[in-house]
Amino acid sequence: MERFIENYFGEEFDLLVIGGGITGAAVAYDAASRGLSVALVEKNDFGAATSAATSKLIHGGFRYLANLEFGMVRESLRERRTLENIAPNLVYPIPVMIPCYQSGITRNKWVLRSGMVLYDLLSYDKGRTWDQSKKIGLHQTMPRLKALELEPVIPAPGLTGVFLYHDCQSLFPERLTLAFIKSAVKHGASVSNYCKVEGFIFSGMNGKTVAGVKVKDLAGNREVELKGKLTVNCGGPWADLILGLAKGDTSRRIRRSEGIHVITRKLVNDHMVVMITPSGKGFFLIPWRGHTLIGTTDKEYVGNPDEFKVTKPAILELLETVNGTLGDNARIEYGDVLRAYGGLRPLVEDQTKEVYESSRKYEIYDNARDGFPGLITVEGGKYTTSRGLAQNVMKTVARKLNQDLGQCKTAGQHLAGCEIPDINQFINELKAENRDFDEKTVECLARFYGRECRQVIELARQDRGLSESLNDDGEISAQAVYAIRNEMALTLKDVLFRRTGIGALGPPGDDKISRIADLAANGLGWDEERKNKEINEAKELFKLPDQ
Repeated sequence: MERFIENYFGEEFDLLVIGGGITGAAVAYDAASRGLSVALVEKNDFGAATSAATSKLIHGGFRYLANLEFGMVRESLRERRTLENIAPNLVYPIPVMIPCYQSGITRNKWVLRSGMVLYDLLSYDKGRTWDQSKKIGLHQTMPRLKALELEPVIPAPGLTGVFLYHDCQSLFPERLTLAFIKSAVKHGASVSNYCKVEGFIFSGMNGKTVAGVKVKDLAGNREVELKGKLTVNCGGPWADLILGLAKGDTSRRIRRSEGIHVITRKLVNDHMVVMITPSGKGFFLIPWRGHTLIGTTDKEYVGNPDEFKVTKPAILELLETVNGTLGDNARIEYGDVLRAYGGLRPLVEDQTKEVYESSRKYEIYDNARDGFPGLITVEGGKYTTSRGLAQNVMKTVARKLNQDLGQCKTAGQHLAGCEIPDINQFINELKAENRDFDEKTVECLARFYGRECRQVIELARQDRGLSESLNDDGEISAQAVYAIRNEMALTLKDVLFRRTGIGALGPPGDDKISRIADLAANGLGWDEERKNKEINEAKELFKLPDQ
């Protein structure tokens, strides 16, 4: 991939997409796959904000049944299956346990059982997966002793039994977002990260028809005007601020919910465990890469989204909830947190007062109603349903362009690099082909990169210094070189957190950070001052907040 902004000469695109998170990536992919000329710009790195701050789940939204949002749940379950199909190396079924107790909300087993039955009915097509290993079965009940044997972290006092069902896990959400970006590029889209929209270009008799955007290329330090027949604002938590650039009104109307997660030592084995507190809120413990992911908070955030950061009180509040529920089974101190991360979720204006109770509805708004033809704004949504959201965005695009854009293709074809009919067979074949590499490395690369993993392996084979394992998963330095040469990584943070998982589990060690920084400096032409600046900025992200 190459940043098109560096070679843009003023051509007009059919569609401009603002925002390179999962929503913008899915819109760009759908539009490009239908033959439109598309340009996407992202002010940071692709998938660096909300799309990177997920619970790493692709789920149907079981808790939304409590709000009777059957349509939302059905859409989510359908899209869950679609993502299993089109990204088989990145999306996998995960068993979920919900323990029931003699007191509290879960004492009413019949309520949970009814929800489970309804969840099964709404996911009636869950077995129609292209890869048979991705099939999901019906929910089950599990005796308390069996559940405690499988997951000892579950508190035993008062436990009456456990419900077991399946959802899906996204192994690497940042690379899943990148797969959508790459799919858009494969179909002809032009994309650039580190391009901040600072204003709009207007035309028409009223001077309010949006005809493009004014962009600051942060990497090249220059201003560019991009022309487009239509612009889609997929700014997520920033969507209202972007819209304010057109209106000349920076007041905020999108509600934002902050969610934080922490990664700790291994606490659960193979099951995601969902604990429901007496107040009705819940938290989960998810097995992830030999560790446990704990989350999430869901509190309203008021303020500038650019100023959001994870705070020590927010982490302590989450740990207090976890410790108060699990007791001595798995007490977690602040120092036990290997990494904490968080982000903001956009909520549409008419959702419920308590953000925890809010669904992840979305709204596709034609800004012609406000007197700004040529602009469409997308608000709300959730990661799981982003592909379907993009499909609906294209209905508005087709109407605005007065074109027949044909049927959506994105549900029926693999994402770029994910063209794998059988993931287990694929991994076994790769291991047989590459016996000169550690099996853990081959399997890790197969899952993270899909069919592109052979290019990473070949880089390491040409330079054996790039083949040394950097973590328990078997990741290697060749991934950093591939990220810089092929995946538009421009910073050390891009490499450590979004192109590879080397930094995802906490500090990998100063020596490994320096080794990756040396590779990045060599590939991107950094001097010593720039390299040290990148190292310091990356290390800051590993630090737990002290306030």
